[in-house]
Amino acid sequence: MSSQSHTVILFYKFIEIDEPEVFKNQQLELCESLGLTGRLLIASEGINGTFEGLDDRVQQYMQTMKADDRFSDIKFKTSAGNGNAFPKLKIKVRDEIVTLKPNRNVCPAVETATELTAEELQAWYEADEDFVVLDLRNEYEIASGYFEKTIDPGLRNFRDLDDKKIDELANDPRIKGKKVLTVCTGGIRCEKATCLMNDERFPDLYQLKDGIHDYMEKFPNQYFRGTLFVFDNRNVVDLGADEQNSVISTCQFCDEPTKHYVNDDSKQQSEKILCCENCYEIRAEDLRPFVAQ
Repeated sequence: MSSQSHTVILFYKFIEIDEPEVFKNQQLELCESLGLTGRLLIASEGINGTFEGLDDRVQQYMQTMKADDRFSDIKFKTSAGNGNAFPKLKIKVRDEIVTLKPNRNVCPAVETATELTAEELQAWYEADEDFVVLDLRNEYEIASGYFEKTIDPGLRNFRDLDDKKIDELANDPRIKGKKVLTVCTGGIRCEKATCLMNDERFPDLYQLKDGIHDYMEKFPNQYFRGTLFVFDNRNVVDLGADEQNSVISTCQFCDEPTKHYVNDDSKQQSEKILCCENCYEIRAEDLRPFVAQ
């Protein structure tokens, strides 16, 4: 049994992939040789993935990718794994690497909003700039952690961010006429979404470069409070936050502090909710652990 620890990586890049199926087979061979688990979506517009593996194997994967001119500048976001973040390896070819409901092609390279770095955002907070944070994650993700000045658009799924929802947000008195910063976990959802928002409805629009993950790494215990929801078996990561700042969420049933997610199957459409261990035992017939597929 290896004594090495595990690392989880999160990454994406919008770049033309000429032969997605060929690239899929190359990635499958590489990842299997390194013993990685996780998910990778490939489309003609780019790649979007998250993997876990032993530290040195993940390093080999990142080095191999960066040796490819197409991905030499790709940003890998890393966090501590536990060896069980993903049950298996899945690599798929899709039409899009992140799906928006409006049926039109967008080009993040030219249509997306101005990027704001973690350092620039920190400076905004310290200078008490007049701005709002529009969190484009799902409601259940926001529940476990969020920035100060956050507005929750009420998305059950990213595909809910359609033209009607964008118009609704543009006319929200909390947002209208304000400097607006969009945020998401690693940056990919903001890249796509701001292609649809980057017009006269949002005259002063920005997106957080490399997402919440990058900010939390660089500025733990600052203006992001709580934990970061992740779509793997760890549920959440704190990325350096101390215990006082890491648990701000509460159980949906008893309001006790918790950062434990479960799937609630009592609803017509199963929902991810926060639930403490005690309430989980009481309601076990309706609830099941949230696990990566």
